[in-house]
Amino acid sequence: MELYSGWVDEGFGAVADTFSRNFAEFPELGSAATVFVGGRKVVELWGGVADERTGRAWEQDTAVPVFSCAKGIVSLCAHLLVQEGRLDLDAPVSRYWPEFAQHGKDLVTCRMALGHRAGIPALDAVLGFEEIAAWTPVIRAIEEQRPLWEPDTAYEYHGHVFGFLIGEVIRRITGLTPGAYFRKTVGDPLGLRAWIGLPAKEMDGRARLTEAEGRPAMPGPEHLLTRIVTMNGALVFPGLDEPRGWNDPALLGMELPGAGASASASGLAGMYAAAVSGIECHERLLAPETVTNAVHEVSSGKGWLGFDAGARWGSGFLLNSAAFRPMLGERSFGNDGAGGQFGFADDEFGVGFAYVANRMIGHGDARANRLIEALRGCLNA
Repeated sequence: MELYSGWVDEGFGAVADTFSRNFAEFPELGSAATVFVGGRKVVELWGGVADERTGRAWEQDTAVPVFSCAKGIVSLCAHLLVQEGRLDLDAPVSRYWPEFAQHGKDLVTCRMALGHRAGIPALDAVLGFEEIAAWTPVIRAIEEQRPLWEPDTAYEYHGHVFGFLIGEVIRRITGLTPGAYFRKTVGDPLGLRAWIGLPAKEMDGRARLTEAEGRPAMPGPEHLLTRIVTMNGALVFPGLDEPRGWNDPALLGMELPGAGASASASGLAGMYAAAVSGIECHERLLAPETVTNAVHEVSSGKGWLGFDAGARWGSGFLLNSAAFRPMLGERSFGNDGAGGQFGFADDEFGVGFAYVANRMIGHGDARANRLIEALRGCLNA
């Protein structure tokens, strides 16, 4: 019995073979992978189980929470505004959001925020779930926050704050929150199944997340990493089937722009393909010079917590990172999710790629990397 459905164009069979092996060699439950090359879909694969409770099968258009792949969506929106001349990444955030300048943040630029260098990876304020969902209380807390370090002298992953900080800049410029701006300018016109805040009509058909056995536990609640990931305990991680966990419709439906995206593989890959090559008669979204601006390295090496995961960051995007997330080359940019999901683009190869899954494996998850390695071999053959 076939473990998966779908198709690949001639020359991309190695991607299908790797997709199949992922089911055999990892505790895969359900997943999908899509690749565009030159604006044309050349890989469309899906398989396994979307809901372990019922055995419901994964379908071609199944959407799943993809966590921090949201940062790629928000960053794309920011670079579209740069391209339109409405946003200067090297201008202070306070040019667009004057109240942000308090407590030593007056020189923080949008590029520092996109590169995780603003000094506010977590907030001191302890906000409730409803306050986070309401947006404005988070914005007020960011305004009141003092940086943990002098901005631009160090970096550390800004988790949820990234999305709210850049998202508020987008809102100040456009009048729309980042999820709404993305749908209006990209998602709806291109028919992409990708959202920050899953629509209610999509809840029943989504894939439900599960955890693989042996995932390491998070540090204690006072540890900065846990505070970053849970917004000081207002959210649980992963806590999938707990209230406010990542299978809770209340969480999935709110606009959580740092980590609250949901997408199908085709939707996420389509976004990245649209960015660098265009799809379905739509011209490419990002000009070559915009991509050059985005992929210039801003942060790498040890973070403020003293750990070097091997990641390289551009202006909002994860870059080709040999030790962490190898992609195709120096024009590659994307973002990954805590469940192993990953999407990226590369305008040298004209590629838009996405892998999404509902089994969270954790540290050392190689499923997406193996697919990218297979894709690299196909492109270089």
